[in-house]
Amino acid sequence: MMFDLTERITADPDVCQGRACIRGTRVMVSVILDNLAAGLSVEDIVKEYPSITREDVQSAIVYAAKLASLTRI
Repeated sequence: MMFDLTERITADPDVCQGRACIRGTRVMVSVILDNLAAGLSVEDIVKEYPSITREDVQSAIVYAAKLASLTRI
């Protein structure tokens, strides 16, 4: 499954201090990832943030994976 992350994720300096968010919302990618790490399901997250979709959550995961592949620990 290929994703064009720019369709779903944006970083605008005027929104959430430029942090990556789901386009058209103020739901930060980091919030989605924190919720997944805490054990919430995709369905739980979509219920908690009705302005986002399952595809938005999947895009947040892909975004994180791409960032992780560029980072050395």
